[in-house]
Amino acid sequence: MENKINWNFDNSYSRLSDAFKEHIKPVAVKNPELVIINESLAKELDLDLTKINKDKLSSLFTGNTLPEGSNTIAQAYAGHQFGHFTMLGDGRAILIGEHITNSNKRYDIQLKGSGKTSFSRNGDGRAALGPMLREYIVSEAMHNLNIPSTRSLAVAKTGEKIMRDTLLEGAILTRVALSHIRVGTFQYIAARDKKDELELLLNYVINRHYPKLVNSKNKALDLLINLMNKQIDLVVNWMRVGFIHGVMNTDNMSISGETIDYGPCAFMDTYDPKTVFSSIDHMGRYAYCNQPIVTKWNLSRFAECIIPMIDENQKKAIEMATEIINTFEKNYEEKWLEMMKKKLGLLGNHSTDKTLILDLLTWMHQKKADYTNTFCHLMNLDTKTEKIYEEMEFIYWKERWQKRLSTEKKLPKKNLELMKNSNPLVVPRNHKVEKVLNDANENNLEPINRFIKVLDQPFANQKGIEEYQKPSYSNEKYQTFCGT
Repeated sequence: MENKINWNFDNSYSRLSDAFKEHIKPVAVKNPELVIINESLAKELDLDLTKINKDKLSSLFTGNTLPEGSNTIAQAYAGHQFGHFTMLGDGRAILIGEHITNSNKRYDIQLKGSGKTSFSRNGDGRAALGPMLREYIVSEAMHNLNIPSTRSLAVAKTGEKIMRDTLLEGAILTRVALSHIRVGTFQYIAARDKKDELELLLNYVINRHYPKLVNSKNKALDLLINLMNKQIDLVVNWMRVGFIHGVMNTDNMSISGETIDYGPCAFMDTYDPKTVFSSIDHMGRYAYCNQPIVTKWNLSRFAECIIPMIDENQKKAIEMATEIINTFEKNYEEKWLEMMKKKLGLLGNHSTDKTLILDLLTWMHQKKADYTNTFCHLMNLDTKTEKIYEEMEFIYWKERWQKRLSTEKKLPKKNLELMKNSNPLVVPRNHKVEKVLNDANENNLEPINRFIKVLDQPFANQKGIEEYQKPSYSNEKYQTFCGT
């Protein structure tokens, strides 16, 4: 395709040794049809999609046509999936290249659902329309909630049916990421037991994502520290908005610190720390309250991979890495507390802050209060006042909270500003996601486009958003599925 779109590829990962990837092209599809395109993201990437007609865009975003300068690969990686180690890789995704923007920012452009690779195992390499649109909705919502995330540039139908429990419409998602390097990438290379490959990967990651560490005296140890801080920040952000990732395997922990893989993810309505949505998470390993615990566990697996790079003396290297990992709880708790204080508009520090926060969460849990809407209520942004907020127990707590707010000699406007920047008015509620996906499967795209527009400004008190703020009143247990 003539480069009218302004692609600017420099494919550094594909220049690494073949241990890291497989050179492979997307499998052509029968009848490509563009479903949705992210024009604002295209502009951020300095891409011009206005000069290309819809048929050519459909061909591009299904991999039937490859852009000039692309170099298509499937990446190799491993992963602990629900605690069990497996050698994996891109079984249904192909990286078409690394696009450089005018401001010199580098982004992976990946086609998800683009056909079989040597890593597909027993999979068909394809994806269904529903899960790809789900990833589009939720990843863009996360970005607008100020949470680091992969992004979605387009979804296109393939014109082919794929078999899951039933026959489903096939589709391909174009995913944009700072990179697709994962903890599992390090696990894959470490399992090969070749120190030169491990050193190559370590230096590549530092050059690409952590250039300040280039002259570090101990690159591996400093990378562990930086990655831990990024992951703590990320998970604290998930907890802020009630997001449950659902499949926190080590192959789904990005080295860049972005949220990646929106398979069985969901947002919590009723506040319950043990909330699980994934149909395959029978033991609650990846429940809302367990997300920080799993993050530490995953970081420990990363630390194991880079032990040979930390120090030649293995015992000393293990001690150094363990010392870092053991700071996780303290760092996480401090950042979580700061995040919750912002949700409540608390400035400064007070000895009672933690108790005040925990008392609210305990009450929310006991009363089955809606997580998002409780904070909206505290900002006086109710769509409809729930009776539970009129109960004396909550009123007493609210009096304590207001007394605490008054201890700071700041204007109330500052407290409210903190809250408004931390508490979304809308999140992609599960029942609304399902509704618009069902409509899209029936070729009615108006509801999903309207929903995405609302989610573009989650902190704004937009007109007509009441229907998106209501929790599900169904007693049916909501479940999410991996989509593979």
